[in-house]
Amino acid sequence: MTELPKIDFLYLNEEDMIKAGVTDMAGCVDTLEDMFVLLHKGDYRMAGANNDSHGAMVVFPEEPEFPGMPRHTADRRFMAMPAYLGGQYRTTGVKWYGSNIENREKGLPRSVLMFILNDTDTGAPLAFMSANLLSAYRTGAVPGVGARHLARKDSKVVSIYGPGVMGRTSLAAFMAACTEIDTLKIQGRSQGTIDRFIEWSRETYPQIKNIEVCTDIETLVRDSDIVTYCASCETGDVSKYPLVKREWLKPGTYLSMPAAVEIDEGMEQKDVRKVMDRIGLYEAWFEELPKPAHQHVPVVGVRFMDMIHEDKMSRDELEDLGAICAGETPGRQNNDEIIILSVGGMPIEDVAWGTVVYRNAVEKGIGTKLNLWDTPALR
Repeated sequence: MTELPKIDFLYLNEEDMIKAGVTDMAGCVDTLEDMFVLLHKGDYRMAGANNDSHGAMVVFPEEPEFPGMPRHTADRRFMAMPAYLGGQYRTTGVKWYGSNIENREKGLPRSVLMFILNDTDTGAPLAFMSANLLSAYRTGAVPGVGARHLARKDSKVVSIYGPGVMGRTSLAAFMAACTEIDTLKIQGRSQGTIDRFIEWSRETYPQIKNIEVCTDIETLVRDSDIVTYCASCETGDVSKYPLVKREWLKPGTYLSMPAAVEIDEGMEQKDVRKVMDRIGLYEAWFEELPKPAHQHVPVVGVRFMDMIHEDKMSRDELEDLGAICAGETPGRQNNDEIIILSVGGMPIEDVAWGTVVYRNAVEKGIGTKLNLWDTPALR
């Protein structure tokens, strides 16, 4: 920061973010593992009464009564996600985004995101960042942190349902965490998406020797070491969420679920380890949502909250990734455990990786300096 009361801040467009290292997945996994330890210790704050809220969201009605108000469609919303993170970061930030699945018809990403990083002492802005890559890489890094602790070290076969942006960053994180991966199985909705994913995978990871395109989800999942569902879908009808059945899984499977999924009774059983990226996040969601909550937020951790509410499981069956990263709860204990990780996404992830990228940019002289004021007009 410049000397107060003058305030300058850094603007980082997407190209600047790339130059500053936002796509360094190995570094992002390291950063988020450190973040999970701080999260477990309590050196953080998010929104809400329990400091674990995902954020504040604006949604639109199915049938607006006012001219010009958008109609609710799949994934149409605006959201603000604020957080503070301590440790070596000690910064505060907020991710702001608008999302509409129909953006794809306009050649735009589903979500358009920006991130503001602030000085925690004064509240002054440090940086205003393009955040689509920031968000994508921090989201993918969480499955990678999970893979470090929960996947078999000799994992070779990765299966991805939904070979889009989240599929790419998840694969990048798995490759950073598990060095013996040599086989990729994918299932997607469009041939164009599948072809682009295959081309990117071959160029980026020549060590992947075998790529199989599957037409049904059971074939995709069977005989895999790591399974992830990364496809967005319309909420409300759980029967339309992609399903995973216990009988499809071989012993030792690690499942990373950052998107919609439904599980069968076999997956509900106690011997399937159920790990959350942050238990409090789902408790905050559950308080805010109509019941059953899984109809409204399709990630599997919300399904677990419904199961607790319905007396189908107890809270002590849930495990927290932060406790595992901090060494207070064991990671994988044998090669036969089936472990499922729910990835809900948290704004402290944006703060952690955004702070690292911002500091890289300052050190390397990347970005455009903008002036807020030389002297504030109102004091």
